[in-house]
Amino acid sequence: MLDRVIRWSIDNHFLVAVAAGVLLISGTITALRMPVDVFPDLTAPTVTVLTEAHGMAPEEVEALVTFRIETAVNGATGVRRVRSSTSQGISIVWVEFDWGTDIFRARQIVNEKLQLVAAGLPGGVGMPSLAPISSIMGEIMLIAVTGSGSVTPMEMRTVADWTLRRRLLAIPGVAQVIPLGGEVREYQILVDPNRLAAFDVTLEEVVRAAEGSNVNASGGVFMDRGQEYLIRATGRVQALEDVALTVVAARNGTPITIGDVSEVRIGAATRLGEGSANAARAVILTVLKQPGTNTLELTDRIDREITN
Repeated sequence: MLDRVIRWSIDNHFLVAVAAGVLLISGTITALRMPVDVFPDLTAPTVTVLTEAHGMAPEEVEALVTFRIETAVNGATGVRRVRSSTSQGISIVWVEFDWGTDIFRARQIVNEKLQLVAAGLPGGVGMPSLAPISSIMGEIMLIAVTGSGSVTPMEMRTVADWTLRRRLLAIPGVAQVIPLGGEVREYQILVDPNRLAAFDVTLEEVVRAAEGSNVNASGGVFMDRGQEYLIRATGRVQALEDVALTVVAARNGTPITIGDVSEVRIGAATRLGEGSANAARAVILTVLKQPGTNTLELTDRIDREITN
């Protein structure tokens, strides 16, 4: 058999040379177009479900949240294994599908199952959400946002969250950008117990007023001579004064505002981590890439975006 193959190749040497050239050219083109990565992606299609349950112990999260989500997704079409990790205030469930399953179809199957289990979760538990599709590589780049001595950590975090992070997420191939460090800007209402007692106002009334102070409402439409006018009430907070002027209650016909019983200011939220670069305070942005994306090309695009 082998002798006949060799004899045929010698007799048709021109055809063999052409076939070898075609294979060489096609192989070179394929090699140049192949995605370059540190490790091959050998993981089965996996969907990650995240659920926040603030104030709950790990045992409660496991019994009331994680177990219900595992039961809902286990046995779904194409699911081969379900794993989970539970800690204080958070539940993480990994749903692995059969090899070759389209990841977007897998996410759709899990999302449909989550709609059924969401109604049965305890009060105060957040809606289960799907984590972004990311590669086995995980983080591919760490970006430090620094500033001079006059720049505060809150200003650095604001630039990182609202400017740099959004530009990075718009780059094709970036799955997620996670900020760490700095100070998150927030409106703070510091209630004075003495003022509450003086104005005969409860803390519950202040909380309820603050919750309802930042909403827009629709009043329907008004018809006049065939012309339709939209009626809407705009109550979105634009400045600290808007929060301070929110009415909490009325005493003897006099409105009591949030500013009367508390101090309203802009402050930093509770820190959940700290970042540094070259022994200086900084905000660190962790960039995660999508599966099948060329790591070298993605890092070049990120570098160009940051430079510009």
